[in-house]
Amino acid sequence: MARSARVDGANVQNRGASDQLKSLYDDNLIHTGPSYGNNFFFTIGVYLIELFVVLGATGLIMVLFGPYWWDMSAAGTFVRSVHLWAAEAFVTLMFVHLFVNFCTSAFRKKRLVWIIGGMMFAAVLFEFAFGVGIGGSLVSQANQQAGSDLWNGMGLGFWINPMNSGAVFGWHVAIVPLLLVVLILSHYSLVRKAGLNTPYRKDIPYSIVPINHRTLYKRMAYVLVVVVLLALLFSAPYIPPLTIGEAAQAHPDTVAMTFLKEFNGSSATATYLDTIDPYSFNTSSAYVSVPYSVYLNLTHSQNEEARFLAENRSDRSRTLAQAYAYFDANGTVSKGMNSSNPMIVMASSLTYMAQVGAYQPVLQGEVMSGNNDTYVIRFLYDSGILWAEASRYGLSVPQWGMLKVGAPPWSLQYWLIPYNLLQIQTANIPWWNDVENGSIGAVTLLILVFLPYIPGLREVPDRLRLYKLFWNKYTIPDMKNAKRKRGR
Repeated sequence: MARSARVDGANVQNRGASDQLKSLYDDNLIHTGPSYGNNFFFTIGVYLIELFVVLGATGLIMVLFGPYWWDMSAAGTFVRSVHLWAAEAFVTLMFVHLFVNFCTSAFRKKRLVWIIGGMMFAAVLFEFAFGVGIGGSLVSQANQQAGSDLWNGMGLGFWINPMNSGAVFGWHVAIVPLLLVVLILSHYSLVRKAGLNTPYRKDIPYSIVPINHRTLYKRMAYVLVVVVLLALLFSAPYIPPLTIGEAAQAHPDTVAMTFLKEFNGSSATATYLDTIDPYSFNTSSAYVSVPYSVYLNLTHSQNEEARFLAENRSDRSRTLAQAYAYFDANGTVSKGMNSSNPMIVMASSLTYMAQVGAYQPVLQGEVMSGNNDTYVIRFLYDSGILWAEASRYGLSVPQWGMLKVGAPPWSLQYWLIPYNLLQIQTANIPWWNDVENGSIGAVTLLILVFLPYIPGLREVPDRLRLYKLFWNKYTIPDMKNAKRKRGR
């Protein structure tokens, strides 16, 4: 009897806790709204919260098991693919959500809600880009390099360097997600407190009706099923990252030529216009002098760099020109190491060092963190081999670069198309660089966030009657009923 009483008491306590949680959950739901509030386009916020939870859960699993698991195992690939497609769905639905609220001028009644939503939108785009960059693949390398130009263009390269995977990992799994949690809770609490937006126009009929939560749950299930099916049918393939060793084996003359350009300060990194971190380092020292000193210590060879520096200025120019001509004519590394030209010997030695896998570890060791790939990616970019390899997978800028994330062609960062077009169109303007492009991107986001306070622009949706796209007889039952009555 005593045992039975204890069991019954435990059951009562469990039911009490369950009832309390259910009551708490119910208290935080939105129970009523305008008659169009049950339409799919006006319930997108619910699916965004669902997808955010999916992203958090799959992201946590990936962090627990690590890169090798999510890249190489079948289970890891599936979880990574779910994470990818959930991210694609999240961004896509957020665009739709933003567009619906723009067309219906939702910011007229709830300016703060719009501003918080705009900040969420910007944070989500950055979060997606960070996620692609830490994948540890060729796709990641291409996105890291392309993304770094954007951050440098906005003047933020000192704080956010996409090529430093260790730092970006923190942004992706901690800083931005925590910011998003705060923004989402703030956004939802404001909407719940004030209720769903009602039409600002008096000619739009509506009534207040109960929110159909059962329909919402069904749609949430459909969204999850679609994401899982996409992950099963179109899993994101793993494309191994490009190494300097692989580049040197496949294109030894190109790599040797790159060493010459890094040494004489004519490479893309050496001549980068935005003289801010992480590109303010001396390429001659980082890519040539330091690794070459390690090579000399290992091989006890003659110091060809010292021999070159002992020449007068005119002889140096002639020596460099001969070295360029040698590798431009597909001169071999083996013969180059026995050349009488010190620059040919030095470039050939470093290329050989790369071919045997000894160069990249030395280069990587020059940075403070093993997860900082700045030197490696910039060298591969300077050689042209990175984007040549990326082009095979449709990742180069002229092919809508920074778009594809390793899944099929329709898995795209399509929101970067305007920025890519800007890059392509301004590529041949001498005085135009990443600062201008980044400034345009930053200003565009600021305009979006503070749209409710910009006269002229905030009236655009109403003047174009964009509200008719989402306030019509198909979305508002009251309008459909009124039309039927007029027909009688």
